[in-house]
Amino acid sequence: MAEAADSAATGVRPSWRGAFGRVWSAAVLSSFGDALRGAALPLLAASLTRDPLLIASVTACGYLPWILFGLLGGAVADRVDQRRAMWAVDALRGLLVGAFAAAVALGHASIALLIALAVALTALQTLFDNAATALLPALVDRDALGSANARLMTGQRLAGGMLGGPVLPLLLGLGAAVPFAADAVTFLAAAALVGSQRTRAPERKPRAAGSSLRREIAEGLLTLGRDRALRSLCAATALCNVGMGALIATLVVLVTRGLHAGPGGYAAATTGYTLGSLTGGVANRVIVDRLGRIRAVLLAGAVQIAALVVMGTVRSLIALAAALAVFGLMGMVWNVNTTTLMQQRSPADLLGRVSAAFRTLAVAGAPLGAVLGGAVASAWGPGTPALLTAAFFVLSVAALIPAYRRHGKDGASPGGLTATQVVR
Repeated sequence: MAEAADSAATGVRPSWRGAFGRVWSAAVLSSFGDALRGAALPLLAASLTRDPLLIASVTACGYLPWILFGLLGGAVADRVDQRRAMWAVDALRGLLVGAFAAAVALGHASIALLIALAVALTALQTLFDNAATALLPALVDRDALGSANARLMTGQRLAGGMLGGPVLPLLLGLGAAVPFAADAVTFLAAAALVGSQRTRAPERKPRAAGSSLRREIAEGLLTLGRDRALRSLCAATALCNVGMGALIATLVVLVTRGLHAGPGGYAAATTGYTLGSLTGGVANRVIVDRLGRIRAVLLAGAVQIAALVVMGTVRSLIALAAALAVFGLMGMVWNVNTTTLMQQRSPADLLGRVSAAFRTLAVAGAPLGAVLGGAVASAWGPGTPALLTAAFFVLSVAALIPAYRRHGKDGASPGGLTATQVVR
């Protein structure tokens, strides 16, 4: 019954008009800028140092604020007007990236400055992402959550990879600071779009007398811990993210030094990943209709393991791009369905805190993975981080088994969501 209900839910689609359309546009525009910055940062780091461990440290430090501030961001997201929090954060991030672009243009770039930017942006992202996740149920109907997440993630991949990836070499040709300046503009434009929609904030239960942020954070953690399916999904995602930390932090090393493909090859590889992700966004509905959400996640993890083995063993840019395309396709299926299950199984007034607990625990291993990736690349070559990632994905798929058993017994939503839904 649970699987049948899951499948039926995929038939409802969110409307492009109104608040969802504006938030979708803001998310897509911001993702375009994020892709420029995300690809330009490791290339800038690689131009400043030849040490793979130092290059990986930029990625590793970018994850640390989730561990330090993620739970706090979720508690704050459940207290404030989420729409206002989102546009204010985007405006501040636009100013920060604009200042960084000016520093790069003036020749003041350094590994320390790159790390400081990564830490500051991710600290702000902890509030933005949790507020966005909690706001989505106010923008679309509960049964449209899967479609809304798929549209958001597909649009973000389209702008971030199909547009951002190919445009990056052109912008870099104009100067190392130009991609960062463009990212600053997209943050400010996204802030204006989110701020212009007037959706009412979701209704919340009155806070208990004497309630504190610490107590509210604990409530989110306990809610996550009591749900066996959510615990399993969180553990599986955490294991994936250890591996992803290793892969993302060293992909530029694999392409530019292992395959000697240069920045153009790096853009081609990431474009392959994006093409796969876009295909996954379209194919997700068919896969979920046939298998249900949990089985779709299991399939995604298993196929990604095979793709990672190819990445770690081939010595061809074309083969690497093809493996990244398959990896991206199944990664989209994984992301859409784990996010939707988390939203469906969480009580509406706790969604920000449950999301924060889920994300913080899931991201906690990524800095370790980034450092491990840099270390194994230095010791055994640029292909080994992908094989390390494959090993963590094997453990991740094994961790999903309890979620599959539990979800099959009790359906999608013990606490439920109040009727009417923004983003992963």
